[in-house]
Amino acid sequence: MDFELTEDQQALQEGMRNFCTGRFPMNVVRGLADVGGIDRDRWRELADMGTFALALPEAEGGAGLGVADAVLVFEELGRALVPGPVVWTHLSSGFVAGAATGDVVVGGMERTDPSQVVEFVDRLDLVLVLDDEGAWTVPATELLQGASPLTPLDPLTPVARLDVEVPQGNRVLDGEGAARLRLLGAALVAAQLLGIAEATIDLAVAYAKQRVQFDRPIGSFQALKHLMADMVARTEVARGAVYAAGVTLDDPAVGDAERAVAAAKLTAGEAALANAKTCIQVHGGMGYTWEVDAHLYFKRAYALEPCFGSRDAWAERMAELLDASV
Repeated sequence: MDFELTEDQQALQEGMRNFCTGRFPMNVVRGLADVGGIDRDRWRELADMGTFALALPEAEGGAGLGVADAVLVFEELGRALVPGPVVWTHLSSGFVAGAATGDVVVGGMERTDPSQVVEFVDRLDLVLVLDDEGAWTVPATELLQGASPLTPLDPLTPVARLDVEVPQGNRVLDGEGAARLRLLGAALVAAQLLGIAEATIDLAVAYAKQRVQFDRPIGSFQALKHLMADMVARTEVARGAVYAAGVTLDDPAVGDAERAVAAAKLTAGEAALANAKTCIQVHGGMGYTWEVDAHLYFKRAYALEPCFGSRDAWAERMAELLDASV
């Protein structure tokens, strides 16, 4: 399996990184907390970049790209902490009119999720509900009336708990299609987590070069070098797993797609959470303050970790897959 990016993939990744740097700098991202995490104009700009139409055929206005390309885009979205249900909207663009163009914002949930928590419910147009029978679209207004806002961990990811039974909705995919959607969603969330792991390295290293103690940059101290070296090691392991998941989903002949996605979600989740904690540690007392961005990466990593299956759930599934292969 070749993980070397092609020139087109490098250009795709660089283009999305430049877009995020220009349109979603950290001061803008922080400001989105005041509008529930989603600004419709910037959401349409994401759509204009092709974010939600990556997998659509060119004849339908998409880019006709595979999952291996999509993970590169979502890696950059994670790095920039772009908020909103970007994965759910991307996944639904093939069967929800307006999702690809950014005119319809689509969120999602599992019907059997015991928490009955929905993200961004007051900013959504549709909610994609997954169960064993398939995928169903439900107008967000039908859920909003029975939703109780909760205090979110991530200030850019507002959440609410449903106090009513989830309506059946309109079926858009069968059970097999919904299962495929879960795998794709887990791979793309893993890519976002990979981006967070990378961004926290950059943040920690920049501070370690700048902060001086005992007339030396703290980055020159061996203890901190070891911490940041571990951050890099975790990230590179996760990168290989996430890219492998994308390649395997594009070509199942390469290997077991579910096993590849499990590895990606596990390693990327671990890298993002551990790196975010280490980044705060490198910053010392400053790392816990609102002004330093480190806490935002930490909170987003925790908000993304359970999406499309937590690390514990994927660890159990990986154990089952390995046991079955013996």
